[in-house]
Parts: sequence; structure tokens; C-alpha cells
Amino acid sequence: MRPRTPEGPYGTPGRAAAGGVRYVCTVDKKNALRAGALAAGTTLMMLMMSSPALALTRDDGDDPAQKLSVIETLGLYVVAPIGLFLLIAGLVWVLDGSSDRQPRLKPGGRGQGKMEGKDQVHAGA
Repeated sequence: MRPRTPEGPYGTPGRAAAGGVRYVCTVDKKNALRAGALAAGTTLMMLMMSSPALALTRDDGDDPAQKLSVIETLGLYVVAPIGLFLLIAGLVWVLDGSSDRQPRLKPGGRGQGKMEGKDQVHAGA
């Protein structure tokens, strides 16, 4: 450990630090093991408390619907969203109203495009 100087224990601000590695805050193994055990124990208890076996008992007022077939499930969760997306995209495309797809000219400018005349710069020159 460095001896205390009038500048403080960390030296003068703006100067390079002295050689060697200095650890300010270390974590000991005991605290790390304690934290790991606590996290693992909490996770295990949460998994044990949320047992899927409790889902088999019906609650009062529980009214399950009919089960969907594979075709109905695919139609409801795959085909219907894709169809709805295509419908909205088609309506936006048809009802867009803008027919001009060319780049707009700058206000007050002569237009855009290749430079012509004596101001043109050639790559080989």
C-alpha cells in the first residue's frame, strides 16, 4: 500500500498512476456463494409453488370453450393476420392518390441530373 501523501491516498489528479494493480472493492467467495444459494433457492421455490397439477382443478364460474382443430388454429393465428396485413397494405397502395414518383425539383433550381458544360469534371483528366 502506498503511503499517504499531502495529495491524498490516490495521488495527484492528472498524473499517471503508480505501477501495479489496485483493487478498490473486492467480492469475497463467501458473499458470492451466499447470493448464488439465495437466487437458486428462490427460483426452486417459485418453480415448486407453480405446479401445473393445479391447472386440472376447475374454479367456480370456469367455462372453457371447445378445443380448436389444427386447421382452425392455423387459420386463426397464421392465415388471418397475414390476410389482414395484405388487405391493409393493398388499400393503402390503391388509395394512395400520389401518381408522381419522380424526384422533386429543388425550389429555384434548374433541376437535378448530370452536370453538363465546361464545369463538368472528368475522372481521367
